[in-house]
Amino acid sequence: MAKKKILVVDDDPSIIELVSYNLAREGYDVLKAYDGEEALKVATNESVDMFIVDIMLPQMDGFELVRQLRAMEKYKNTPVIFLSAKGEEFDKVLGLELGADDYITKPFSVREMIARVKAIFRRIQLSAQEREERPKKIVAKGLEIDVERYEVRVNGQKVALTPLEFELLRFLAENEGKVFSRDVLLDKLWGYDYYGDTRTVDVHIRRLRTKIEEDPSNPKYIITVRGKGYKFRDPGKEE
Repeated sequence: MAKKKILVVDDDPSIIELVSYNLAREGYDVLKAYDGEEALKVATNESVDMFIVDIMLPQMDGFELVRQLRAMEKYKNTPVIFLSAKGEEFDKVLGLELGADDYITKPFSVREMIARVKAIFRRIQLSAQEREERPKKIVAKGLEIDVERYEVRVNGQKVALTPLEFELLRFLAENEGKVFSRDVLLDKLWGYDYYGDTRTVDVHIRRLRTKIEEDPSNPKYIITVRGKGYKFRDPGKEE
């Protein structure tokens, strides 16, 4: 099996070397870039399987870099981990809403970083395998989830979801009516003992609602159960 290729983008050479050295030890092929423009050039010329991106970059910040990567067809679903010394909630929320899979705040442990990288690749691999065993389609009133094609349509119109948004929707819809806590969703979808907070789940739920709900403030598919978590509801079954 070919090595997974990871592009590490940071303007701090010591961070680049620390991350690159440890990823290489785990068997990954590591590419390096020290600013956003250099990263775009590398990404254009290579086929990258994951991006680890610092937010505060010269030339072009990490958020803008990821926006431009997502605009490229070959990277619209490629996993992204943000690195930053910033811990403000705004940064975390914005990063996740850009479709990032994870967010690590400096200083971080190498063990933690490697665990997150492995978990994301494992989730992607399992998702591909499990799709063979799942129902090919999940249908609710006005909503169709095509598991085989990895597509979602709302009232017949295709909706663009990130991989995590799709998996979150798919998981809840396959377990219609069952309530899942934020901790359980983190475990099921992120696939490891999450080091961050459960706010991550709320961000993805909110983002998902803006894409599939007619009125995100009054959702009909993804329902909040106060003090418990979230569940999927088919509004057509309640009429």
